Order: sequence, then structure tokens, then C-alpha cells
Amino acid sequence: MFNAKELLIGLTEATGSPGDESTPAALLREAVNGLADTIETDSIGNTFLYCAGEGNTPRPRVMITAHTDEISLMVARIDKGGFLRVAEVGGFDPRTLLGQEVIVHAKRKLLGVVGSKPPHLTSLAERNKSVPLQELFIDLAMPEESVRELVNIGDFITISRRTMELSGGRLAGKAMDNRAGVTTLALCLSELRKLRFAADVYAVGTVQEEIGCKGAQTAAFRLLPDLAVAIDVCHGETPGVASDLVQKLGGGPVVSFGPRIHPKLFKRLTDVARDANIPVQIEVTQGPTWTDADPIQIVQAGIPTALISIPLRYMHTSVETLAFEDVRHAGLLLARFIASLDMAYVEGLTCYLKD
Repeated sequence: MFNAKELLIGLTEATGSPGDESTPAALLREAVNGLADTIETDSIGNTFLYCAGEGNTPRPRVMITAHTDEISLMVARIDKGGFLRVAEVGGFDPRTLLGQEVIVHAKRKLLGVVGSKPPHLTSLAERNKSVPLQELFIDLAMPEESVRELVNIGDFITISRRTMELSGGRLAGKAMDNRAGVTTLALCLSELRKLRFAADVYAVGTVQEEIGCKGAQTAAFRLLPDLAVAIDVCHGETPGVASDLVQKLGGGPVVSFGPRIHPKLFKRLTDVARDANIPVQIEVTQGPTWTDADPIQIVQAGIPTALISIPLRYMHTSVETLAFEDVRHAGLLLARFIASLDMAYVEGLTCYLKD
């Protein structure tokens, strides 16, 4: 049986850019080996973990997803001296990149640092502004000839960072978005082994979420489940940020409610949490959730969809910080929710109105 905290640390320290998620996907497959009845990978890299429910068919078909990719950079140009200029693959804030250690995934892995002109050599106007992405560069400390031999335009670049265990059960590192969700999937399958459930469960480690949720859309089209739950992260409480925009670290997983969320799924999730004494928080989303939930909801004739999130500070930086207990509770909630489902409930979802 896997150790969930060790799995999360291993996943965050692994690298997996959008379109190149094979390493975290392999860690997920290894963790759930023996927990899933079948494990498959599709042509774009989605990982499908299937667990059959009990009883006669038809059974509810439930898809749960978490994306395996992380924000990254890409080599855009090799300048004189062997310095690399970069483009984004996902949503980096350039203010957080200066001084970072990186891995260039070239013909072999190359370590480098993100640099720019030192403040002593900039104008006063430049010093009062953040350095834009196009003025940052990666220094591999190699001769230009060697760089051009090993590095190609389009090679991925990821942050090099060891995950830290902070006090109070907090973890900080890169790619908590959304390796925390991937760990939640594994925890859910582990918990389901202790429960009786009638639903057929398809846990999907999706790809390319950071560039438009492409994996979730294709996976949902393939499976056409009766309902789906996406697992991702949301903003955790942070100094200087309004309280209505953030959630408390350690306060429990966050259940979203809004126009993209099926109201009956929201109610069932919160009811299950209350009955199982699992702490949860509520987040209101006024429009798109900007997660896998959005494309899943509108596949073919529409799929009733819900969203569970892990509160996370400093999103899209190299020190994303969360409370591990929120991840554990998210896995528990997801498993108990699945165990509560039957065909009568699924049939009731065809009426969108509240009971």
C-alpha cells in the first residue's frame, strides 16, 4: 500500500509538462497497482484507472479526474553565448521566475538558472518594474557550441525544486497544482477498497489541463459517464487577499457551487460530508471554474459535473503550499460520495431542478 504523503512528494518532485506527463502518470499507475481492476493509457497520455462496482448492470458510471501536468517553459531561442530565451507553457508569473533553478529537458537533462540584468546595471525606471518574460534568460554555464548541440527549440523546461515539509502538516513545493489532485485519486481508490459501492469508477489522470483541459475533454467523450467529479486546487488564504476569494488551509476540501456545477451533485457531496463528519468548505464560482470540470460538463449531450478543490497558497509558483490533511479528507469524501450512488440517484440527475 502506498504512503500518500510520500506519493504527493514524489509526484511534485517529478516533472511533467503539458503534453509530456509520462513520469507523474507512471507514479500514479505504480501507486494504484492492485487497487484498480484495469489500468490503461490512451493515445494522448490520459491514464484510466477502472474499478468495477458490485451488483447487476446497469451500474452508475462515475468519472473522477485530476490533471497530471504542471506549468512549464519551452526553449524559444538560443542566443549568443548559449543563453536560452523562453516561452510559457501554462500560466507562469514572470515575477516568480527570476533566480529559479530549472531543468532543461534536452537530449539529456541540463541544470540551469534563470537570470536577467542585475539591478546595478539597470535604469531607475527598469528597477521599479518586474522583469518581463522576454527579458529573462536561462544560463546553462556551457559553451554556446555545446548548448546548440544538446538543446533544440521547443525543449521543455521545468522548475527544479525539492518539496519541503513545513510545520503544522503543511507541504510546499512546485506542481502541487495538481499533483495534490492526483494523490486524491489514489487515496479515493484506496478508501473504496474498504467500502461497498455499486458504481463503476473511472479515475482519470488527465493531460494538458494547463493549456485548455484537452485531456479531460477527450476522456469524457470516450467514457460518457453518468456523472463526473473533477479534483483540482483553489486559492488558499493569503495576506493581502480578500477573504471571499480564498479558502482556509486545513479547513477541509472545497466543494464548488455555481452555474457549471450540477446542483444535485453539490447537495450530495455536502450531505455526504456532513453525515461522515468530513470538514468541507464552500466556494462560489460565478462562471467558468477554469478546471477540468468545464469541458467535461458540455461533452456530447452534457455530463452532470461537480468540483472538489484543495486550498493552495502561492498558486503557479515553485512554493505552492497546502495542508496535507485537506488532501486526505478530499480522498475520503470522494470515496464516500461514490459509495452513496445508485441507479435511482443517477436517473434523478436527468431532471436538473432541485428536489
